[in-house]
Amino acid sequence: MTKRTNPLDRFAKHLKLGKLEWIGLRSARKAPLTEVDSVLAIASRGLDGDHRVDKTPGSGRQVTLISREFIEQTEHFLGTGAIDPATLRRNLVVSGINLHALRHQRFAIGDALFEASALCHPCSRMEMALGKGGVAAMLGHGGLCCKILKGGVITLGDEVRVEVPATTHDMFAEQD
Repeated sequence: MTKRTNPLDRFAKHLKLGKLEWIGLRSARKAPLTEVDSVLAIASRGLDGDHRVDKTPGSGRQVTLISREFIEQTEHFLGTGAIDPATLRRNLVVSGINLHALRHQRFAIGDALFEASALCHPCSRMEMALGKGGVAAMLGHGGLCCKILKGGVITLGDEVRVEVPATTHDMFAEQD
């Protein structure tokens, strides 16, 4: 798979490892999330058992990801207690890695390879789920939308590690 050159690649390779803390699946669009310990990530589709697996193949929003640290920021801005990850409607919660540095990067969790694409902005439903100010509290902390480039099983406790492609200075060589 060829990855477009990203000037941040040289910095992303120094990100410390993160950890997968939570997995949630929705059987339908507005259905509540069901927490699971492991799941099969299906390349170009989504997570097995999640409604997005039946959507447009190749979509940039096959999986949504948020960090424990972003959840804590949202709790801080709201001035509330702990927020259940299911309330935020993201598929995966990770910790220990800077999500903004993962944007447009490839990273592995378990046997699967992902690529973070767009920011996952909070929707107006967060105002109801979190209370007044919920959307404002999540701005900039809503997480990322991701594609699954290579399928595989992901399990709670798996490492989150950046997969920076090897670079070459040979302008005629193919880049991976």
